[in-house]
Amino acid sequence: MNFRPSFFTLDFMLLCISSFLFFASFNMIVPELPSYLTSLGGEDYKGLIISLFTLTAGLSRPFSGKLADKVGRIPVMVFGAMICFGVSLMYPIMTSIGGFLFLRFVHGFSTGFTPTGTSAYVADIVPFQRRGEAMGIQSLFGSLGMAAGPALGGYIAAIYGLTPLFYLSAIIALLSVVILFKLKETVPNKEKLHKSHLMLKRHEIIEKRVVDPSVVLFFTVFSFGIILTIIPDYSAHLGIKNKGLFFAVFTLSSLAIRIIAGKTSDRYGRIPILKIATFIMALSMLIIAYADSKMMLMIGGVLFGCSVGMNSPTVTAWTIDLSLDAYRGRALATMYIALEAGIGMGALFSGWLFANQASNFKMVFLLGTVSALIAFVYLFTFPYKRKYLIGK
Repeated sequence: MNFRPSFFTLDFMLLCISSFLFFASFNMIVPELPSYLTSLGGEDYKGLIISLFTLTAGLSRPFSGKLADKVGRIPVMVFGAMICFGVSLMYPIMTSIGGFLFLRFVHGFSTGFTPTGTSAYVADIVPFQRRGEAMGIQSLFGSLGMAAGPALGGYIAAIYGLTPLFYLSAIIALLSVVILFKLKETVPNKEKLHKSHLMLKRHEIIEKRVVDPSVVLFFTVFSFGIILTIIPDYSAHLGIKNKGLFFAVFTLSSLAIRIIAGKTSDRYGRIPILKIATFIMALSMLIIAYADSKMMLMIGGVLFGCSVGMNSPTVTAWTIDLSLDAYRGRALATMYIALEAGIGMGALFSGWLFANQASNFKMVFLLGTVSALIAFVYLFTFPYKRKYLIGK
């Protein structure tokens, strides 16, 4: 009988709760932002809502990776969550188009820092034999936040308006920070913050060992960028009043499968799970492209959630498998750079293709189908002579 060491420690559970609050904080406002920007007169800039956010997140990843390895995981997580707190307080104050877009740019620092520190922290405290399963559970809590956030945000916005919604987002972000102060730092010889930590050398930007999972992630989350940008308008086009409903459906559908996918990838390997996940994603985007009813859109949402639930923890575990302990933060930062680049490009291209014309919906979502298929094909064609052994 194989021994499977436990990872359900107090620190792990506190981190999961903090992740729930962090993801709920910034996701609860996402479905309302396109109409909010339109009310400011910026309907032509909807593609920038997500792309500016992900641009900053991507640019900050090399710094957060280096800081997580040198200064510690907890300071990196706290900094990102505090950005969420501060920016959410500013949304009701900066009501010009330029001010709004600036805040979206700054808001991106939150996901540029906190998830990097979180993933590295989990990898530090979890036995490698259960890495995929642990990543699945941790990402499950993040997904619960992503599901609860938009659903609660849509309700608060409909009843009380957007200003209370922004303030609630700030409060939830602050609660996630309070929990982080209860954790024990896992970096053994952490350094005091120095200006040299903010100066990057070329080799500190990208960790070459994790290029393959990063490529797969880029092409899968490209579709996610499309979903985040276009679904609110697509939902309204199909007569769905709660623009957060699709987000709740696809996120909830990803919850249980995250644990199953993580455990399965621990046993059978990362690549087989990712092949299934990318194929399902391509199918889901195809269904969404041809959806002509609320039911069909929700079916596409369920399948999309299943693919995301399989893909996210598996790619993260694969990245950690390939990384060296001393540069784990850098490796995860490289993975997240690909994530932010994929989401940002998906958001930017979809906003440009959509151009506020309902006749362009199908073309936009078919682009997501093609992107997912590229990831699927890559998993069959990348240099298979490289060995990707679990825990090696």
